Amino acid sequence: MDIEVLGTLAVREHGVSITPTALKPRQVLALLALHADQVVPVSAPIEELWAGEPPRSARATLQTYVLQLRALITAALEQGGEEDRTAKDVLVTLPGGYQLDSNGGTSDVREFDRLAGLGYRAMDSGDHPEAARLLREALALWSGPAFADVAGGVQLDMECRRLEETRLCALDQRIEADLRLGRHRELLAELTVLAGRYRTHENLHGQFMLALHRSGRRGEALDVYQRLRTTLVRELGIEPSVALRRLQRSILMTGPETAAGATDASDRPLASSARNPDERLVRVG
Repeated sequence: MDIEVLGTLAVREHGVSITPTALKPRQVLALLALHADQVVPVSAPIEELWAGEPPRSARATLQTYVLQLRALITAALEQGGEEDRTAKDVLVTLPGGYQLDSNGGTSDVREFDRLAGLGYRAMDSGDHPEAARLLREALALWSGPAFADVAGGVQLDMECRRLEETRLCALDQRIEADLRLGRHRELLAELTVLAGRYRTHENLHGQFMLALHRSGRRGEALDVYQRLRTTLVRELGIEPSVALRRLQRSILMTGPETAAGATDASDRPLASSARNPDERLVRVG
């Protein structure tokens, strides 16, 4: 079974789609696919489908959706010439829940986690070219927001937010690796878009400031800081972090004529807190 959720939902058995078009069975499959090879408690799809207010018939209705999914799986197995497995072997009923058995197939979420983990370890060991390569490969698995074509409920919305945080962590670290490799000019277009999209994300703005500063665009780097500060104060009622203010001061203290080639400690790449997305700090050098 091949599973894709980092964009539109696509689940295939023997190359044949088992993704239903009906809304609620699609939600159930999305939840099972994300947690493939793990038991998903019955309570999870019930919460997903009925948001804490399930009807009395909730379990029976859920079983109907499971039967619809098994019908699609049966058709896929028949087209693939599978004789040893049945739909009940693929979508397994277990005490208290269901499990989608991928039978050793592919999952874009698992592959993303594997590549990102290798990228983080490469960063920790100082192998920035390898880190940039691995994290770029991980991010390339995303074709859009997770479950982009699934009308999610409580459970899937929560999972989408979690997955987006993991994507931002990998993106932050990949940009960090590129900065350490001196690719500041190549990053400017990307960071311009990201700073506009994530208007309160301090790490991305700090990386944007540093890339502009190293490209000899000191004034624009300071403008980025001012726009971020205005947004943080207006929307969140907070000032930029101490580390970001330190970066701003270091840029102010560096003359325009030396900005592009500055190599002192204050101009080192940001030591990102990306692997803990709840942190606001952007640590410098």
